[in-house]
Amino acid sequence: MRADAERTRLAARSDARYVRHLFDQFSADYDARMLGHLAYRAPRILREFAGLLGLGGTNRLAVLDLGCGTGLMGEAVKDWARRLDGVDLSPQMIEKARARGVYNELHVGDVCEWLEQTGRKYDLILAADTVVYFGDLAPLFPAICARLAEGGSFLFTTESKAGEGFELGPKRRWRHSENYLRAQAARARLDVSGLMVCTPRTEAGEPVPGFAVALTKRHASAS
Repeated sequence: MRADAERTRLAARSDARYVRHLFDQFSADYDARMLGHLAYRAPRILREFAGLLGLGGTNRLAVLDLGCGTGLMGEAVKDWARRLDGVDLSPQMIEKARARGVYNELHVGDVCEWLEQTGRKYDLILAADTVVYFGDLAPLFPAICARLAEGGSFLFTTESKAGEGFELGPKRRWRHSENYLRAQAARARLDVSGLMVCTPRTEAGEPVPGFAVALTKRHASAS
């Protein structure tokens, strides 16, 4: 276990096998644990944030839920979607999401690998409590940009750190600085259309500092 933790600390992202096993284990009581004990608010935060940015209020959006888990994010925005798809590493979590009956398609797979496949483009991509399992965002942001329609938006939550760069926290979740998020967005040709401080969840009764971030894909004419 100590060796696994050290490999995670040195890696650019959390090990996919670890994440899959973790969430397969948690799937049975995930909603109760997250909404109750951990006061999980990321889906509600992203829905409200999208509304503030004028992205919601329509049922004509093609929406992708990255790291969809049991479907809490999809449930929160189903009324905006003409199409709603989800991707998650955990087969057990996908089964919970499927039972909600709100998704058009659900896929078991690694988020980056799935995004890099040729496929449909989305008006809105959401990642509630998913980016925390990625340290280096250099591979993720361009893959997301490739799956966004022109003018489409990517909204996500992450845990925050001061200063520069990113770091692995004590709960094996990655924290990102505002400067790092802005720099990686610019490299992926995504504009920061919104960034706000938020508390996506608690740990041991204490608020976890985080960001809600909105990135927008530039129109080709503006590149």
